[in-house]
Amino acid sequence: MYQKEEHHFIRETVRKFAEREIRPVARELDEKGEFSVELTKKMGEIGLFGIRVPVEYGGQGMDNLAYLIAIEELARVDSSQAATIMAHNSLGIGPIIHFGTEEQKRKYLPKLSTGEALWAFGLTEPDAGSDSRATKTKAVFMDGHWVLNGSKTFITNGASSINIGATIQSVTDIDQGVKEFTTFLLDADTKGFTRKPIHGKMMWRASDTAELFFNDCCIPQENMLGKRGEGSKIMLNTLDSGRLSISAMAIGLAQGAYELALDYAKERKQFGRPIADFQAISFKLADMATKIEIARTFLYHISWLRTNGKPFAKQAAMSKLYCSEMAKEVADEAVQIFGGYGLMKEYDIERMYRDVRILQIGEGTSEIQRLVISRYILKDENK
Repeated sequence: MYQKEEHHFIRETVRKFAEREIRPVARELDEKGEFSVELTKKMGEIGLFGIRVPVEYGGQGMDNLAYLIAIEELARVDSSQAATIMAHNSLGIGPIIHFGTEEQKRKYLPKLSTGEALWAFGLTEPDAGSDSRATKTKAVFMDGHWVLNGSKTFITNGASSINIGATIQSVTDIDQGVKEFTTFLLDADTKGFTRKPIHGKMMWRASDTAELFFNDCCIPQENMLGKRGEGSKIMLNTLDSGRLSISAMAIGLAQGAYELALDYAKERKQFGRPIADFQAISFKLADMATKIEIARTFLYHISWLRTNGKPFAKQAAMSKLYCSEMAKEVADEAVQIFGGYGLMKEYDIERMYRDVRILQIGEGTSEIQRLVISRYILKDENK
């Protein structure tokens, strides 16, 4: 749907890359909980880090659908690598593309389009998750620059050796109890900025997740992203696009789980014949395939809306909600088809079953998506 020749090309290219370079090492990286700089740079070599960055800034200049297809194909094999690409493109450099000044774009985008450097998105805090307005990180303007203090947590791409900075939402004023939020581009070498990797994760174990700490970090005025007080607008706009990325990850993971289950059902024999011959199993596979196709069609339609400048925030929330819960259902049924073997780490479906759980939490929980959708519905009905 709405696919051009370049979309077929990106799907074929990324699928071949994922099978050749990622699948052979995915289980080992997951077991070790290890982020691979080498694999990250290889993804950069085929253009996945600047896929939507305009050509004049060193990127591939491809459209949003090409990006979503790439995410889908990576998640089909390994969600950890898909998360690295997703967090960098959508959350990391997306705000710079859409809200950065010309100087900021030329300073950061070329180096962030190669896979040699990563950028993070600093929104979540220990007490600010679904309620982003509970942000406590503060920035105070003094002596011609901003002084940042606070912390962030669960930040993807935040602590790796090739991370060069993060976009940070902070409180820049409080007027009669109402917070003003502003975003800043914080370079990794800023004095007082420290990072701590988060280990022991159930999911995305081969992606880089971090805590960020700011202790009197001095940020020059020219590193403000957008205008003062536009922080919430920038972050919410970024999350709308990020929800499409999570949808693509969900579809890709579901596709991978479905394919594994289908192959296993054809090979596994019980009562003298493949279990795929039994209606109980074949109907599960039919339902899985149907749900994936519906989700993909809806996501591609929303991508068309976004590309053509039409409102898509409500649909993005719907897609994120549906796709993430669909992927959970498909992964669960896939494990059921595998039976006891689906619970063993030597089978990829076990890793997918763990990885799927974050999709109902990241970029806004399912509960928050329902809240967003209901507000749009009620607003439309009250017109």
